[in-house]
Amino acid sequence: MGLMTGAGSTIGISVATPATKDVAGYATLTYTKGGNCEKIGTIGATFAKTEFQPLDGAKEKLKGSADYGSLQPSFALDDSDAGQTLFKTAADNENNTLYSFCVTYQSGAKRYFQGRVFGWPETVDGADPVVMAMPTVEICTKVVRGPAA
Repeated sequence: MGLMTGAGSTIGISVATPATKDVAGYATLTYTKGGNCEKIGTIGATFAKTEFQPLDGAKEKLKGSADYGSLQPSFALDDSDAGQTLFKTAADNENNTLYSFCVTYQSGAKRYFQGRVFGWPETVDGADPVVMAMPTVEICTKVVRGPAA
């Protein structure tokens, strides 16, 4: 598949931990899809830039520590949605528990990772807009890229 849009993409959450942090390990888990998801966010690590300027040479630029990023998916609030309920449970968990996540693209390609959900803020933005929930998912492991089936 060539270019694609975000249409049809989903995000799922699991309380289970993969036996191995690779496609095979993550693929064995059962994920509960968060329904009514309007957007997922940016997936992928960034690195701190470390620089050193010797007096007699060119500046050295190195990759420093990794920040695996964060997502801020937005959901049209549905208290009966099992996936949203699991996201809320993860947000309320005060034990720093890691949850497993699977983002599935339109092509069927998957992105797996573990993270923590920081909050479940709900937005009421007037009479007409849908009430939305926008958790922050802090990604705590490398993102594992799975090909389309």
